[in-house]
Amino acid sequence: MQTRTGRPPKISRAEIVAAAHRVIEEDGLDALTMRRLAKEVGSTAMALYHHVRDKEELLLLLLDDYAAGIPRPELPPEPRERLVAAATAMRDALSGCPWVVDVLRSDDLLSVSALWYPEQIIDAATRAGLTIEQAVDAYRIIWHYTAGEIGSRSAARRRREQGGETYRERVFADLDETEFPLLNQVGRRWEELTSRDTYAVGVRALADGLLP
Repeated sequence: MQTRTGRPPKISRAEIVAAAHRVIEEDGLDALTMRRLAKEVGSTAMALYHHVRDKEELLLLLLDDYAAGIPRPELPPEPRERLVAAATAMRDALSGCPWVVDVLRSDDLLSVSALWYPEQIIDAATRAGLTIEQAVDAYRIIWHYTAGEIGSRSAARRRREQGGETYRERVFADLDETEFPLLNQVGRRWEELTSRDTYAVGVRALADGLLP
């Protein structure tokens, strides 16, 4: 039997991006290395560098690929409602791919396609009467709230999928009723109550507090 020699099979950027998505979905963002990616596409790490300069460029490709596939909703004309709708659309888009939040938190890597969301939020804030500087501040506040909400819900979902009793459940089961009367009353309903989707309430409260 002859052993095949020569160059590894040709790969495309699209194949690399698709393989990178698979690695992240299966094992998380930290598992995405050029060596792991090469194994995924049946090539060598050196061959990948003909298509992407480094992991940073790969992440940019992933961000652009994800953002380009997200439909942009029609936004209402009234500034306050426009801001809430744009923020909610941003949350919905990012919730489908929580790892994107971890990348964007670095405040350096971003997708040009995804800039539509801050553009709309800042536009709504200036229409409501804020200066451009105040509008950027408003966007940043909304972004941090959104990123934190997505991150915490994603972490909680992973923990629930692992099953078993959590440390928090054990603590709540033995709370001192005199010291923590209200938390004791909530008791084992804490997870149920804190898993409710309150994003719309929160972002509307932020809009009410930030806009004139």
